[in-house]
Amino acid sequence: MTDDINGNIPEEELPEGIIELTDEDGVTTQFEYLTTIEYQEDLYVVLMVLDDEETDDEEGEVLILKIEKDPETGEDMYVSVDDDEVSQAVFDLFMEQMDEEDEE
Repeated sequence: MTDDINGNIPEEELPEGIIELTDEDGVTTQFEYLTTIEYQEDLYVVLMVLDDEETDDEEGEVLILKIEKDPETGEDMYVSVDDDEVSQAVFDLFMEQMDEEDEE
């Protein structure tokens, strides 16, 4: 099952780097934008869930979504990644990028 998540970003109300996405059920969640990763000629956005009260992890939960174009509007659309191998590969690239930034 693929969940399409459309970005609703009232830029004047949210701090820089924070976005809100509304899922197909109308549930809105805030995320911190971390980076965009290119993998096998596709673009993926890496987000961190904000205000996640269900987990006590210091690291936070990272969400990887594929960026696709809406065929009707041409706007960016964020789609969940169902392929675990692709998700892991994008996450590994993200971690490499974070390690490189820590070394600088």
